Amino acid sequence: MEPAVLGGKLASSLVAPLVKKLFATNGPGAGLVDRPVRLTHLVAFRGEQRTLGEKEVRRLAGRLVGDSLDSPGEPPFPRDETEAVTDALTARLLALGDLDMDDVQAVGLGHGELAARLRRQASAVGAGVGLSADAGYFLDSATEWACLHILEFFTRRSTFVARTLVAQTRGQAELIAKVDELITRVPRPDARDTAFERRYLPYVAEQHNRITIYGIDLRDSPDRWPLEVAYLSLEATGDGERAALPGEYAETERTVRLPAEDALLTHDRVLLRGDAGSGKTTLVQWLAVTAAREGDRVPYVLPLRTLVRAGTLPAPAAFLTAVGCPLTPAEGWAERVLSAGRGLVLVDGLDEIPAAERHRTRDWLLALIRAFPGNRWLLTSRPTAVRPDWLAPEGFRELALTPMRRPDVTTFVRRWHAAADAPAYEAKLLDALRTKRDLARLATNPLMCGLICALHRERRGYLPTGRKELYDAALTMLLARRDRERGMEAVELSEEAQLELLQRLAYALVLSGRTEMEVETAEGIVERSLPSVASAAGQGDAATVLRALVLRSGLLRRPAEGVLEFVHRTFQDYLGARYAVEEGHLDVIAGRADDTQWEDVIRMAVAHARPGERAVLLRRLLAEDTPRLTLLALACLEHATALDPAVRAEVEARAGELIPPRSKEDAKALVEAGPLVLELLPGPEGLTDAEAHGITVTASLPARQEPSGALAVLRRFREHADLDVRRQLVGTWDRFDAHEYAVEVLDHLDRTGLFLTCATVAQREAVAVMGPWARLGFRGPHRTSEMLGCVADPGTVEQLHIVANPEVTELGELSAFDSLKLLLIHCSSARGLGQLAALSLTDLLVMETADLAGLPDLTSVVQLSVDQRLPGTRLTDSLPTEAPLAYLYLGDDATAGTGLRGLSHWETLGAVYLAPTTPLTAEDWAEVRSLRQLVLLYLDGRLFPDNLGPMPALPGVASLNLMALEGDEDISVLRPLLPDLRTVTLSAAHGATLDTDRLAALFPDAEVVLE
Repeated sequence: MEPAVLGGKLASSLVAPLVKKLFATNGPGAGLVDRPVRLTHLVAFRGEQRTLGEKEVRRLAGRLVGDSLDSPGEPPFPRDETEAVTDALTARLLALGDLDMDDVQAVGLGHGELAARLRRQASAVGAGVGLSADAGYFLDSATEWACLHILEFFTRRSTFVARTLVAQTRGQAELIAKVDELITRVPRPDARDTAFERRYLPYVAEQHNRITIYGIDLRDSPDRWPLEVAYLSLEATGDGERAALPGEYAETERTVRLPAEDALLTHDRVLLRGDAGSGKTTLVQWLAVTAAREGDRVPYVLPLRTLVRAGTLPAPAAFLTAVGCPLTPAEGWAERVLSAGRGLVLVDGLDEIPAAERHRTRDWLLALIRAFPGNRWLLTSRPTAVRPDWLAPEGFRELALTPMRRPDVTTFVRRWHAAADAPAYEAKLLDALRTKRDLARLATNPLMCGLICALHRERRGYLPTGRKELYDAALTMLLARRDRERGMEAVELSEEAQLELLQRLAYALVLSGRTEMEVETAEGIVERSLPSVASAAGQGDAATVLRALVLRSGLLRRPAEGVLEFVHRTFQDYLGARYAVEEGHLDVIAGRADDTQWEDVIRMAVAHARPGERAVLLRRLLAEDTPRLTLLALACLEHATALDPAVRAEVEARAGELIPPRSKEDAKALVEAGPLVLELLPGPEGLTDAEAHGITVTASLPARQEPSGALAVLRRFREHADLDVRRQLVGTWDRFDAHEYAVEVLDHLDRTGLFLTCATVAQREAVAVMGPWARLGFRGPHRTSEMLGCVADPGTVEQLHIVANPEVTELGELSAFDSLKLLLIHCSSARGLGQLAALSLTDLLVMETADLAGLPDLTSVVQLSVDQRLPGTRLTDSLPTEAPLAYLYLGDDATAGTGLRGLSHWETLGAVYLAPTTPLTAEDWAEVRSLRQLVLLYLDGRLFPDNLGPMPALPGVASLNLMALEGDEDISVLRPLLPDLRTVTLSAAHGATLDTDRLAALFPDAEVVLE
């Protein structure tokens, strides 16, 4: 702030009394002594005449600052800097006491130089560091204004020489008058610019904070919504450079990937290419809104299709007028912004202006860049509008927008439905995008995603029944309506002419089994087509027509020099099928049904065909009598709006034999039909529990190849009550992205009877985002701290399995799971079983530990399993003798040193599982026979025939479980030894098949169950 402007904020009547207090009133003047008196003797805060201290000086400075802020008009600086400005002004006023001059010399210097000396004196001690520009202006102005009144005060001292007083008074009065006049005549140079930008930047932020989807006229679908809600950060790629590492060959180019909105952070000039609807204009809007809100750059959004209408591309002064901005800046404002390097110039749509205008546009843009260096410049274009190096010599970096990835599509759909206030349709559309492969391939850019969302909502969530309408709407939008509604000149080719040419190109690609075509081949097809496409024939030769088709249709692109392809394979299949039907080539289509690459062509041919043609084609598919073609016929029904009812019934009946599957074997056979099956699997409504389980098994099998489609099916069953269904959903976790599956499926399951096992770091981290699981397992190397860290409340875990884990060493650390009732340990390095005594465990399974020391201390255990060798010579040497054991499992070589000696000590045992690899002796069986409460006996198949030993009769045993049977064991010896047997449960070893009837015949008085 200039001193004159500050003078307008503070009246002289206020400043003068405050300044006067800084000096002693009774000190000697220059006219009464032999030598002049130094300022150090005049100030009121030094020496013997001290009347105020530093605190009082700060109070005076505070009044100057406060009164300036409270005066009418705009504050001179932000109020949150008041204290810092006051401190700095105080330091400068106190510097008066350090100046080596007298009052006459001070007057001779003038107020400006005096202020400069005070400023330098205070700066030496760090005063004023870190202030904003406005605060700094104010501080300098306040200092000069105070010095002006200080010198005025000196000249009015009675001891001052009279003529000096008169001369100085006149000079200062004249100076004050001139400054006061300056206040009214010359405002701050950039004040008007600042005021205008305070209006312009919010205008830009509001003007561009809306996204419009062109080409959509659906009654219930919004065509505009807030940018910050819908904006999706896409990826841009380009070539970059890096230095070669030691031992590497020099590498001059590599692919660089970065968020598109960061394109200008590392380079001031960018040419951004992207296909139709890829989000170029939306990115321009985002950059403009972000810059306007942050205020570090002044954005200019310049759509070229608007600028060229005026005939002359605008100079900076006409930027706003050219785009219809209603605000009028101060004269020269735009040039001052660009001269200062504060501009962000966003030139959108190079491809949207005639080719003849593009070189003129480049000259205009480069002239601006050379005249105003230091600004940031972005130019957008479709890929084929100009050659790759079109702006490279001028320092432009080229980037290309990449297609949306699956997470991008999911985010877009969710934001679209939030903005449209249509949450009811979101989940169904996401399921469709996951299961419908051709639909998912279509949704690769914001434009097509928006169209899909709008059509899906318009049809109340039944988009799959009208897929043809989706393609028709997309083609209409891309071929004609989008350019027309964006205000561009009409395209040279009509929509029908474009369709005719495009479908011929598509059919040629379909027949060749390729997705790319040489440009020369395409020109030949167009040339042969022109005589029959009247509206295109007058537009030029085949090469000219093809170039127009590539540039404006949005359906063709050039992935490499001399090569053409469709932007989406689904458009190629759709248009190729349309041409085949029009030309009567149904036999050709049916003859390719065995080729999976023709699946979409066949489905689209059914959509285009007449009812009679549909019936013929569908019967051809059924005649092959294969699961895949039967399911393909079923998938075609959604496109057959009119069809002979008998044909429809036959297709549904044949497919009904396959879906839902009746067994795991049926599910595996169904999956062999390919990913198509995922589209046809029903939800849980109307299914039996067995059928629902079959569907979940079927959807789980192709999960690694088709995770999106499989997830869409499985999530429909997440509320299912059947335990087998829920177990299937838990068991297939490792086939999906851990976090996504946890959020979409696992966290919605009824936990009753379910055990969740984490095998990877990602799964462990996913546990942290879910609700509590009472039954939890960790497989592999997980530290105890990591297991505890992923559980919000360790007290909610009641059963814990730790398997194949070498990281757990001190079992006592598991005591943090203070509600544990069941613990399985398979940790080769773990020690300290006794430290678990405080947990009151009822079930303990020890598969592997470093030692079994401390096991006798676990006196609360009711069910105990041990699978490693027990120390000592008797079971009572190593098992908890005071525990009320009801169940005991002894496996492998657990009893190699102890046998079953001492088993009878636990009179409470009602169930014993024997699976030792050492033979059982008569002494061992005597211990078993002594168990008066034994009613359930488990025998492992490995005991037969040699390790069973001299088994005695065991009256009282009512249930027998034979585990891990291979099927060839002789178990006939058991029936006479178990006279009270009532139930027998048989379990086959992995991969084995049991003859249930033969085995059941051995136990005629018992119920035999195959598990």
